Amino acid sequence: MNALELRGLTKRFGGATAVDSLDLAVPPGSFYGLVGPNGAGKTTTLSMATGLLRPDSGTALVGGIDVWEQPLEAKRLIGNLADGVDLYDRLTGEQLITFSGQLFGLDRATLAGRVADLLQLLDLEAAAGRLVADYSAGMTKKIALASALVHSPRLLVLDEPFESVDPVSAANIRDILDGFVAGGGTVVVSSHSMDLVQRMCDHVAIVSAGRVLVAGTIDEVRGDGDLETRFLDLVGGRRRGEGPAWLLSS
Repeated sequence: MNALELRGLTKRFGGATAVDSLDLAVPPGSFYGLVGPNGAGKTTTLSMATGLLRPDSGTALVGGIDVWEQPLEAKRLIGNLADGVDLYDRLTGEQLITFSGQLFGLDRATLAGRVADLLQLLDLEAAAGRLVADYSAGMTKKIALASALVHSPRLLVLDEPFESVDPVSAANIRDILDGFVAGGGTVVVSSHSMDLVQRMCDHVAIVSAGRVLVAGTIDEVRGDGDLETRFLDLVGGRRRGEGPAWLLSS
């Protein structure tokens, strides 16, 4: 059974089709990268897959459970770090993680231990008592990740988790995600960084115009070259060293 399976997902906004009958199967225990140009439909796809945005048609299954027919059961399995979704930033970091755990019905003792562990793991102990509104962009990403992890999900869905994150924090997050997968969890990550996806992920899907162009293991998708070259071959785009002579000779 796949950790996440999307069947014919479709979403239109007015006359524009953002996601077009998209199919995707994410194996359990995988570290799955979703890459594509701006406007490819990645965020819309992940929003539908996690119950944040209702599709016009199609099905999203998490561990075989339909996200839209059994939302409570499905969402217990999901830890979600969505791009652009506001946090309750008038809470402190510690309060935000605690509140997230309470939503999943964790008892007080279990929750207190997990909050302490996550604050330590993400190097946020010194900021635990500060309002999230006063956090830097990188700290906000980390506290959002802690909130996504507190209920011990089996599937982590992360939309641009490394955006605005400093190198030290990024390395910290990568270690946590590697440990999560090693413990039997599954991670789906959307990112613009081909190098990061190529180094972190064992599976990848290239998405453009709301469709999956190719999907499989990293080695299957990139073939004899690298992921960026494969991406540009499929999606199109200017390669290094191309451009007008006056610019290249400056």
